[in-house]
This record gives sequence, structure tokens and C-alpha cells, in this order.
Amino acid sequence: MGFQGDREEDEEGVMAADFFWSYTDEPHASRRRQILSQYPQIRKLFGPDPFAFLKVSAAVLLQLWTATYMCNASWLKILAVSYFFGSFLNHNLFLAIHELSHNLAFSTPTYNRWLGIFANLPIGVPMSVTFQKYHLEHHRFQGVDGIDMDIPTLAEAHTVTNAITKSIWVIFQLFFYALRPIFIKPKPPGMWEFTNLIIQLALNTSMVYFYSWKSLGYLILSTFVGGGMHPMAGHFISEHYIFNAGQETYSYYGPLNLMTWNVGYHNEHHDFPRIPGCRLYKVREIAPEYYESMKSYRSWSQVIYMYIMDRTVGPFSRMKRKLSSKKDH
Repeated sequence: MGFQGDREEDEEGVMAADFFWSYTDEPHASRRRQILSQYPQIRKLFGPDPFAFLKVSAAVLLQLWTATYMCNASWLKILAVSYFFGSFLNHNLFLAIHELSHNLAFSTPTYNRWLGIFANLPIGVPMSVTFQKYHLEHHRFQGVDGIDMDIPTLAEAHTVTNAITKSIWVIFQLFFYALRPIFIKPKPPGMWEFTNLIIQLALNTSMVYFYSWKSLGYLILSTFVGGGMHPMAGHFISEHYIFNAGQETYSYYGPLNLMTWNVGYHNEHHDFPRIPGCRLYKVREIAPEYYESMKSYRSWSQVIYMYIMDRTVGPFSRMKRKLSSKKDH
């Protein structure tokens, strides 16, 4: 049915040598129209999260305060606190930036962009403005070859071929996400990128000047370890890596949704990107027949384990499609 799921694998079940290829459009736009025609009340869920600003502010202030507290700590303590505490806050803020990229805190896009730059501060590396540019393309052109930068490159896929290289890839996956667009589809920076950069450099410099390099190091480490071999980082793999032929987006219904802006409701999010995370669960409650039959997860840690240990799964386990000639929805 427009889906090529039978990739070449030998009798021992080794990793495939090509992506899954689809010859139909991504499934979310058509499902969105179908659900809305049956349940028009879902439109009432559209619109900003009224508590987004407070949630972002609390996480930013708590993480910056923790960074000042780390100014004289040993590097071993900094690493431990980064992994078991700071990583959760910084990953929460990364997903807040994801939420803000859809303008789900304020009705005015500019306000969302400023809040995204504020949410970016503890992350240590300016990324909120650039993330929005590429992420919105991921939604509009899901899986489209050469446009969706969420998909690994051929170089990644041909290099990451066993449990060891997959483990290394998972640990450093934030670097791959950050560098992939630069090499494949670079976009010229604009005023907002420079604003993001200047404000971030000012915060980083202030941390070092008024406290120490250890305070800044704590923030950077919190970002790095929180995006690698970490339970919350399992969503990077769970969202679109194909473990079941025929399904290209997967939801997660576990407890970490409470700390991640409900990003685990990923089918629901792609179906309705104008609904904030705090209300996504209501989509599944209103239209359960569209989601209960799909494969989903209860543990992001298990997803990471399966990705590393399953010899048939790797960077090639993603759906690709050619750019449709039809007008975009």
C-alpha cells in the first residue's frame, strides 16, 4: 500500500543496507482531516498553554541557581549532579523549546521566540532559533529525502552498524543532530540567530566571570549527558525509528511525559501540532480508535536498549520519501 517494508536482510537478520521507502505522503495530514471531520470538538484544544511561561521560568531559574552552587564542586560531583539532576532540567528545557517552536506559549510568535531564547540559557549552546527552522520542516516534510534533517545521513548509517558503534552514536547523538543540518542543508543565519548567540554568550561569560568555569561546565554537561545515554533521550529514537514495518511514528505513554511536555504523545503531536503538550492526552481520549491500534512504548530506556542490541535496527531504520509534486497541505 505504497510502503516498501521488505528490505534486504540475510538469514542471520543483519542490519539493512537502505532506508524504508514510502511512495505515499506522510500519514498525519490525512489522519488529521479524518479525525477533525469525526470529532470537530478537538479544535477547542488548539492554542497556547497558559502555564508555559511559568514552567519554563521555574526550570531556567532552578538550573541556573544549581550552576552557581556547583562553582566550587569537584568534577566528579558535577558529573553526578549533571546526570541525575541537571540533565532532567536541561532536557525539559530542550523540549520546552520544541513546544515554543510551534508557538504554543503565546499567540504572538515573537513572544514565543523570546521565551525560547530564555529557555535556551541553561543549555549553554545557542540553538532555539535554528531548531525552529529545521523542526517545522520536519513536520511539513516528514521523511522527505534531503529536507527532513531528523533522518540520519548515509555516512551515519554506513558507520553505525553494530552494538558498539550504536552505543557511541547514542551517547553523542546531540552532536549528530546539531551538525547534520550544517553539512546537508545549511541555512544562512539571520537577526534572531545572532540575538540568540549574543544573549547566550553573555550568560556563559557571566557564569564564568561571577562564578567559575565549573558552573558553565555543569550546564554544558547537563545538556550533553541528558541527550545521550539517558532515559529522557530515548524519545529521539522512539519517535520515528521503525521497529514495526508499516508504522513510521510512535507514541510513548510512560511517566516521563510529565517532565517532557508530553512529547511522548508523538503521533498525536504530529497529527495536531497546534495543540500544546498539556492537552495532547485529550486527543487520544476523544479519538481512541485512531491510536490504540498503533504500536507504542512504555519505557524510553527499553527503546534505547532495543536500538543498541537489535542487529536489524539502526540508522537505516527510518522512513524516507521523495518530495511530493502535490501542493503542501
